[in-house]
Amino acid sequence: MKNTYYLVRHGESLKNVEGFESSWPEKRRVPLTEKGIREAKAVAIEIKKKKIDLIFSSDLLRTKQTAEIIAKESGIGFKEDKRLREPGLGIFNGLSNKKYGVFWNLGKKLTPLQHYRNRYRVPAPKGESYKDVEERLKSFIKETERRYKGKNIIIVSHARPLTLLEKIVYKHSLEKFVRIIMNKKEIKTGEFKKL
Repeated sequence: MKNTYYLVRHGESLKNVEGFESSWPEKRRVPLTEKGIREAKAVAIEIKKKKIDLIFSSDLLRTKQTAEIIAKESGIGFKEDKRLREPGLGIFNGLSNKKYGVFWNLGKKLTPLQHYRNRYRVPAPKGESYKDVEERLKSFIKETERRYKGKNIIIVSHARPLTLLEKIVYKHSLEKFVRIIMNKKEIKTGEFKKL
């Protein structure tokens, strides 16, 4: 790759505390919590130690707030990109995360591996599959690689899109991607790591 990428998951937000899902369009305001603001400030201090050239952020409120804190500390602006959004949940957007997950089980008792395989391939009604999200992330990376060279780039997004970015870059199999989710190895709120 021509650039160096750093991944940042937004700080803790209202949806993380209250256990509901929020994708686009945001049906209710989902700001960072006080803890989330502290997490974003801590990661901003870590990032300041790097020479950052560009910051890209999902355009959802929780990621924009995180990117604003990082941008202020780094002294550079950020660009919003809708391709970095949370997976589109369609009719499940705004619901409890316990209510919508059963859709991908297709009325059967499935193992977590089977569930996430379905989630990868089957879109939410009026929403996206993980494969759809992966395609928009590929578009983002390809365009960024075409436009820039030798830059240190921060990507502020959400857990699943960041895990899918790792899948793309490291060419993880679907099984490895699913194991990362199942083993709770995805990037945590307010975490910063090199891609």
